[in-house]
Amino acid sequence: MTCIYARLLRTSTKVLKQFSGTGGISVNGVSGIIHKNSRTFSVIHGDFNRLAPNVKKYVEDKAKVCQPETIHICDGSDRENEELLAMLQKGGVIKPLKKYKNCWLARTDPADVARVESKTIISTPNQRDTIPTPKNGADGQLGKWMSPSDLQKALDERFPGSMKGRTMYVIPFSMGPVGSPLSKIGIQLTDSAYVVASMRIMTRMGRPVLDTLGNNDFVRCLHSIGQPLPMKKPAVNNWPCDPDRTIIAHIPENNEICSFGSGYGGNSLLGKKCFALRLGGIIARDEGWLAEHMLILGITNPKGEKKYIAAAFPSACGKTNLAMMNPTLPGYKVECVGDDIAWMRFDSEGHLRAINPEAGFFGVAPGTSDSTNPNAMATIQENTIFTNVAETSDGGFYWEGMDLPKGVRVINWRNKEDWVPNSSKDEKDMAAHPNSRYCTPASQCPIIDPAWESSEGVPIEAIMFGGRRPKGVPLVYESFNWQHGVFLGAAMRSEATAAAEHAGKVIMHDPFAMRPFFGYNFGHYLSHWLSMERRPNVKLPKVFHVNWFRKSSEGKFLWPGFGENARVLDWIFRRINKEDCATESPIGFIPKPGALNLDGLKEKVDMEELFSLPKDFWSKEVDAVKKYFDEQVNDDLPEEVASELEQLKKRVAHM
Repeated sequence: MTCIYARLLRTSTKVLKQFSGTGGISVNGVSGIIHKNSRTFSVIHGDFNRLAPNVKKYVEDKAKVCQPETIHICDGSDRENEELLAMLQKGGVIKPLKKYKNCWLARTDPADVARVESKTIISTPNQRDTIPTPKNGADGQLGKWMSPSDLQKALDERFPGSMKGRTMYVIPFSMGPVGSPLSKIGIQLTDSAYVVASMRIMTRMGRPVLDTLGNNDFVRCLHSIGQPLPMKKPAVNNWPCDPDRTIIAHIPENNEICSFGSGYGGNSLLGKKCFALRLGGIIARDEGWLAEHMLILGITNPKGEKKYIAAAFPSACGKTNLAMMNPTLPGYKVECVGDDIAWMRFDSEGHLRAINPEAGFFGVAPGTSDSTNPNAMATIQENTIFTNVAETSDGGFYWEGMDLPKGVRVINWRNKEDWVPNSSKDEKDMAAHPNSRYCTPASQCPIIDPAWESSEGVPIEAIMFGGRRPKGVPLVYESFNWQHGVFLGAAMRSEATAAAEHAGKVIMHDPFAMRPFFGYNFGHYLSHWLSMERRPNVKLPKVFHVNWFRKSSEGKFLWPGFGENARVLDWIFRRINKEDCATESPIGFIPKPGALNLDGLKEKVDMEELFSLPKDFWSKEVDAVKKYFDEQVNDDLPEEVASELEQLKKRVAHM
């Protein structure tokens, strides 16, 4: 589709004056002036003439539409970051947490606190390229499509003049190590300095990226908070946004993302889910690799052997905790490559190589503590931006799940002073918003893997899928083969809070933990995964499913979890090494009796109940998955996946 920016004000640009060679802010505060007919944009930082023609044209075209007062070309330097943080502090957007080194707290408008799935769309000429056609008028759950004409209208109503009175920041960023053959480059334009400071943490950003890019193509990322100056009404918490008109649009045909109205990280840090998963998934499909919502960890056994594992879990299933685990099993060591996203490609020798395309962790704060994830807590002690957490009177951070220090007062995320712990489920009465975040450099993690920035990636030998299943699903089982493993990912379900507030717990379908992040038709996505098996000379990883959350009939967890999950990783490690420690079951290979190392386990575990396979449960599971596939994927479901479901049905019938 033709984007609005290319067709508005097409007159050529002339750079009339440029102060080059300074590499920073010039003495008079202006390092360049761009004249657009009667409109003038001052380049206050960076050298506009050094931009490659493709990048220069992109900036010019968007500046014509958004009409910023000034343009700032980001270099990613410490000096630049310090100046932006000082400016944000002066404007009341952030405040320092004096208890820590270079840590900051932002409180958003309460209307801008999370990803907005209902306003996140993919626009392609053909709807079926983006989403399957649901059966019999069912509500589609696998993405939201908008026609190019409707999107054009929506963008035309929002972006023109959206940056008036503000600075347009030009952020060159690399997803993955700069120069790696597995990495991709983007240019984000934004009018939010908070976004710049956060992108500096989450990506590799600055001049080296532009040097690596040259005049090649890149992913185009445009973001505006949607509040030109002067504002019609004061911003809440000094956090300008336009939640009523928010839209996050992905345009695969243009390699472009356009986000308007939200400053929240998931909607504004466009390198994250928008680029790394939605557009990244499309690029991966076209180029023959995988862009997945997966952690990557390295595990070393007592013999010094090391293996890398990728794992996909829906929210609230302990993904970051697993990525940063302290194993309780003696002699084992876990190191973190990434906690959220994996880009995986087969190398020339057939090994699946993975990189973490991000440079930071954008973690959910509540529930993170010294007992659940001490490595995350150690990581966030400096150089971290916190959003919507509580503040303590001694200049610290606080949220639900942490121990409250004695003698300190708490100001909650809604600025309520002298907050006290309470049982209210209303988010405004909580210390921290349930989706409050920390944005912190991955390099600060005490167990960061030595190869986490390896340009060739780390070799993946196992893939784990998992969910929060209180009943019926055993602690761990292994797929029969690759095709069956793809089926396990497609059939993933997990307990989650119902959409209706406080409606209780329901089991939600979340295939591959990617349901909100598919960039193209899920049926075609499954075909892409299946096609990996047909590649010549590939060494396919083994595929496993895990469930840390099974409960007894009394409602108590059957497995202690956290560091004890190393015992499951130990079994997976041995299965990769082809050890005969598994037995066949109707759902896959499960550990033989006594094969799971329980030495030193402090709690008694009912292994029989933990691995029991109730026939009635699995019969209902088959029916639920079949109904989901029929309604949601419909005619786009690959025959191989349908066959795996039918085979499972037959095996369950003979249980």
